[in-house]
Amino acid sequence: MRARATAATAALLLAALTACSGGSDKKPDAAPKALASTSASSKPSAPATPKDTPFGKPAQTTGVAETGVLEITPTNIVYRKKGGGETSQYGTFVVVTTRDKAVTAVAADEEPPANGGGWKWLAPDGQSINEGNGNAYNVVMDQYNNAGMIEPGSYQLRAKVFDLTAAQAKGGTLVYVDGTYNTHRWTAPTSDTGPDVAEVKKQLEF
Repeated sequence: MRARATAATAALLLAALTACSGGSDKKPDAAPKALASTSASSKPSAPATPKDTPFGKPAQTTGVAETGVLEITPTNIVYRKKGGGETSQYGTFVVVTTRDKAVTAVAADEEPPANGGGWKWLAPDGQSINEGNGNAYNVVMDQYNNAGMIEPGSYQLRAKVFDLTAAQAKGGTLVYVDGTYNTHRWTAPTSDTGPDVAEVKKQLEF
């Protein structure tokens, strides 16, 4: 009697196990694919540096308040400790003369620093220096002391003066921001350069 009960119990257990394990041949899901790394593409790209124009070459610039077009050409550069009756506060006056011509049918002028434009000197280490800094503001040359709106088809000779240390003056970049806040750059020669250097020096000797 006990043997039959044991046999019956074993049969019931075998049937239960068969029912639980049978009928399912589904394979487990494959491991999810790793997401592609986005770290490289998420880095912002560095802004492009404006290309420098060779000194002596003209640039088409927008006039003050986006009015007219000025063709600006740096013509001469002179390095002096003294000039126009002034002595450099930092050791070197850099005098840059330009030829500004209105090339459309509308009078035009340079964008002034008060509006966020104008001229700057970019030193080799990246320091930006405003025109007329130090004692440069007091350096005046009659032939290049021009300002105001330039009539269509005409031009003016102007001067930009910077008061710099020797390190700032060596290998700098001349920068102008126009009426639409576009930046124009010229590579500055490291020694006196230009067709009228002798005249500029003469203008400075008083």
